[in-house]
Amino acid sequence: MNNPSHTQHLLWLDPFRALSDADRAQLAAAGLAVHPVATLDDLRDQLPQAGLIALRLEGTPDLLREVQALQAEEGCSLAVLCRVERRELELAVAAMRLGAQHVLAADDFSAQAWQVASRRPAAPQAAKLPPKTSRTVVYVDPASRNLLALAQRVARAPVSVLIEGPTGAGKEVLARVLHESSARAQGPFVALNCAALPDHLIEDMLFGHEKGAFTGALKEHRGLFEQAQGGTVFLDEIAEMPIHLQAKLLRVLQERQLTRLGGERPMELDVRVVAATNRDLRAATASREFREDLYFRLSTFKLRVPALRERPGDILPLAARLLMRHAEGGRALSVSLQAQECLKNHPWPGNVRELENVVMRALVMCTDEVIFPEHLMFDDAAWAPSLPQATPATGATLPEAATAQVANAQPISSSAPSIWSPANPPAPADSAAIHATEATDEPANLHQAVQMNEQQLILAAVHSTYSRLEAAAKLGISPRTLRYKMAKLKGGAPALA
Repeated sequence: MNNPSHTQHLLWLDPFRALSDADRAQLAAAGLAVHPVATLDDLRDQLPQAGLIALRLEGTPDLLREVQALQAEEGCSLAVLCRVERRELELAVAAMRLGAQHVLAADDFSAQAWQVASRRPAAPQAAKLPPKTSRTVVYVDPASRNLLALAQRVARAPVSVLIEGPTGAGKEVLARVLHESSARAQGPFVALNCAALPDHLIEDMLFGHEKGAFTGALKEHRGLFEQAQGGTVFLDEIAEMPIHLQAKLLRVLQERQLTRLGGERPMELDVRVVAATNRDLRAATASREFREDLYFRLSTFKLRVPALRERPGDILPLAARLLMRHAEGGRALSVSLQAQECLKNHPWPGNVRELENVVMRALVMCTDEVIFPEHLMFDDAAWAPSLPQATPATGATLPEAATAQVANAQPISSSAPSIWSPANPPAPADSAAIHATEATDEPANLHQAVQMNEQQLILAAVHSTYSRLEAAAKLGISPRTLRYKMAKLKGGAPALA
């Protein structure tokens, strides 16, 4: 039963679908008192009595921007939860980058999901410290912990920060740590990828425009700097910003003022600028691709995010975190010690993004509760392992090898959040307990790797069950499909019966 003292008032704006009684009951079970509103004007009237805002987005994040602008006008800073269709991944990412506290699937009304989404940030430990955040980050390796401690210290100083590091290493995660560890934590975090927009749109996105400033400007538009008043602007891929805009950005940073396109009156700015790049900006300044004066203005303090291979202590905790994020239906999974060794020994040229891809592939390939090396499909086909085969020395069958691996399956688990908590780093794998296997054939490409995995999963299912019917059920395919695939394995004609 819900505690009334913990009930949060949620303003619900969904232009596409009315809230049903059943959905309202599930939200109530999550401790949310829902107040549907039909228009932005209705939303404005109820802002003082609310604790959260839930928006339904479709196609574009424009509604989120309008609500943020409305809150800025009213002097409010309520957390915004966005609901998007499951297929609209890019829209979900855009909402998070614009400062949404959480993004949920539009059809997800489960109490558990909404409890997580609406969780209040922890109270500050002391009056002089900035409010803490409920965001969980993975900084377990000593190099990462040192970086986190330095970032939290820099966050309390009103300086611009330049974050350097390879693609996919987590530069935006560190930028959010800077924001959420600062006195601006309750303000908006507004992000822009300077390489993702055409040149003629970046200026409008950054600085906004007045109504009638150009053909098609039917209403005024607040740029990202205005939207981030009292908070942080994150400029990702800053090296890709056109040279003519670099001069305008420099002027804004120096004078702490901006003028909209078509505007006449400058407006004061109260924002912190965090920039990020995967390029060597010093070399770019030498080749006149980047303004040297802007470089020094942005790099008051520089932080470098190491490549994933340079912080191996983060690999297993990140894998556990990603398992928890992507496992559907509360599915609890463990990773065998062999698979852990594969993850730790891979060079990870794609950094955390590549790790996320490998984890998602493993979730697809794994039909049981334990992830083994054969479920790990790396981008480099040469790293794709095959299932353990029977060896003449031991005569071990596939099920026996799998049983030996299950005995070694520890400690990564999608249901154990402590595995990726910085306060509880994972214990190192016991190399003596690892069951060594040798791959007989090495796949030449990704297609061949998938084919080999499929064949060996079929053999494992057939050897570990009493009938082909049971094997088909274990594999999640029909007996007819199993007969067809078995005929292909034997090199004969497919059975049609």
